[in-house]
Amino acid sequence: MRAAFSDTLVRLAKADRNVLLLTGDHGYALFDDFRRECPAQYINAGIAEQNMVGMAAGLARAGFRPFVYGLSAFIPVRVVEQIKLDIAHDRLPVVLIGDGAGFVYSHLGTSHQSTEDIACTRAIPDLSVYSPADRFEVTACMELAFYSKAPVYLRMGKSDRGDVHAADLHITAGDLLPAKTGQTGDIAFIATGSLVRTAVDIAAEFYPGAAVWSAPVIKPINAKQVSAICEQSRAVVVLEEHSVLGGLGSVITEIASEFAPVRILRVGVQDRFSHYCGTYEYLLKEHGLDRPAVARRIHDFINAN
Repeated sequence: MRAAFSDTLVRLAKADRNVLLLTGDHGYALFDDFRRECPAQYINAGIAEQNMVGMAAGLARAGFRPFVYGLSAFIPVRVVEQIKLDIAHDRLPVVLIGDGAGFVYSHLGTSHQSTEDIACTRAIPDLSVYSPADRFEVTACMELAFYSKAPVYLRMGKSDRGDVHAADLHITAGDLLPAKTGQTGDIAFIATGSLVRTAVDIAAEFYPGAAVWSAPVIKPINAKQVSAICEQSRAVVVLEEHSVLGGLGSVITEIASEFAPVRILRVGVQDRFSHYCGTYEYLLKEHGLDRPAVARRIHDFINAN
């Protein structure tokens, strides 16, 4: 996924010299290609994320197309006020990249674990929220963000759980994408980011007739499509590596409650911090987001009534 992000950004920057990459003192090899191909379009703003967002806003006003990169615990969580007032309020074409969403920076503790970023950003007016699941969705989301010429937050998990799609995609803002085709009428899965792969695997093993939908764009979202999925299903399972408060699960339940009431299971991070540090896989297990735990929750939910 991160390679797809880098390759797409380099391609966009070479095609348009107004594209700029701003980073908060990240010296990753991730940016080696960009610095080699577009050295004049790279800005290291230092460990000063609030200033970096303000800088991006000023550059956007001057006609540039800034991409602002940081860890999702800092972009957007540390800079919500600056995003709201400096960028979204005036609909400036700035793309904010939050890398390492969820638990992937596991050993660094709560300060670097980001499970509230969707909730923080989707409440800001005129700010779109993207959450790609694999390299194909990353590329499509990057292009959509660039050509939308509007404020966008793109959430990217550092862990690569494997491809969900088999080829390049064209994304229309708000549409859910089929990750696994299936029949309607029983259970439907809607997932985003890293848990799309989990949803596909669980559905294939335990619910072979179920459809799995990926939500690469969380805001805006196609409410008619979501309503149709809910209306045609006996139950809907929503999966995300994010808090169950304010994330994709909230989006789906809000739409369903108004247009197509249905039983919905929200699989995500409960309202608590991590109790211990450990590997990424350990933290998924601690929070009940590893595949066996998710499969048990879905089984219990489906068979509850």
